[in-house]
Amino acid sequence: MSALAPTLQSFFTVRLTSHYGVSPHTVEAYRDAFRLLLAYAHQSTGTRPSDLDLGQLDADLITGFLNYLEDERGNTIRTRNARLAAVHSFATYASYKHPEHAAVLSQVLAIPRKRQHQAEITFLTKDETEALLAAPDPDTWIGRRDRALLLVAITTGLRVAELASLTGADIHLGTGPHVTCDGKGRKDRTTPLTAAAVRLLRDIDTDHAQPAAFVFATRNGHQLSRDAIAARVNLHVDKATATCPTLAAKNVTPHVLRHTAAIRLLDAGIDVAMIAIWLGHAGIESTQPYLHANMKMKEDALKRTTPLNVPTGRYKASDELLAFLNGL
Repeated sequence: MSALAPTLQSFFTVRLTSHYGVSPHTVEAYRDAFRLLLAYAHQSTGTRPSDLDLGQLDADLITGFLNYLEDERGNTIRTRNARLAAVHSFATYASYKHPEHAAVLSQVLAIPRKRQHQAEITFLTKDETEALLAAPDPDTWIGRRDRALLLVAITTGLRVAELASLTGADIHLGTGPHVTCDGKGRKDRTTPLTAAAVRLLRDIDTDHAQPAAFVFATRNGHQLSRDAIAARVNLHVDKATATCPTLAAKNVTPHVLRHTAAIRLLDAGIDVAMIAIWLGHAGIESTQPYLHANMKMKEDALKRTTPLNVPTGRYKASDELLAFLNGL
């Protein structure tokens, strides 16, 4: 076994878990990054992952891997940068453990993050939201489960991983109904539930008395994966498009439901700092993009700043020389 295998293992079991105490979500994200990287390295070099040497993970291979993510897997720049962050973290750790490879690892660490265009946030309008919530079949348990999942996502703004991991112990449907979750960055938070969400959750309540039971589970009680939740969202979006055609122009993912929750709060006049707490953001900087996406707030600002008594019509120069210069 080469130096890479034990170093990578200790990176996960010692560096991330014991030293840094990162959340399970971070471990999963880094794990997925290295599963992809090792598969790419095996395809590129013909060497089995367990036989790869640290020196083979050079800047050329990592650059090729990043290009593969974008060009062949169709990943976004944001995902590409997240995978690179995992590689950088490992390279820093490996350079201390194996200084003989410091030169190669320093070149890997020099690979920069790619700048990305800040696209405007996608969210659902009121009509689109109502159409989506009406799509699941209320006559089946699966349909009622999906409607509850969609409504909880739209009203609480939970991330898809947080939704998937909710258990009976996290849901409180009595006085002051709310949901608790261990979110990104190990930030625990409590979010209130609407009366409609409480009714839907009680309607699918098969075993909330068991604290470990997943709230949004399969018929067999197993946890829904993030991919499964995304697939259910896509299924209901396709159905809702028949009654709300504007949905066809949007790529609706579970994260778009989170965006929708934030925009709903903004429309209700909730302060940005409170929305940041509601969504579990590290600071209001992460919440600022929602201000740019909220057209209603822009229109209200425009109404407040429009000058009064502005004469209409085309501007006419009062001087022949100015008229000549304006016509050039």
